Amino acid sequence: MQVLSKQGDTVDTLCWQVYGSTSGMVEKVLDANPKLAFMPVLLPTGTTVNMPEFPNVKPETPQVQLWD
Repeated sequence: MQVLSKQGDTVDTLCWQVYGSTSGMVEKVLDANPKLAFMPVLLPTGTTVNMPEFPNVKPETPQVQLWD
């Protein structure tokens, strides 16, 4: 999947939006997009980023425990 960055986006925020998690995803996205390593942290608006498919990725959801 490809996404276009918006103003103020970082690789981290794109991973959060697409995968629901950043745990280990940022490195995998950077591996799939070597050019991103040479760009500023705040990606230029309209940068195309390839977001690899990960079949086992499930968004992290906060769990509430009623009794601890």
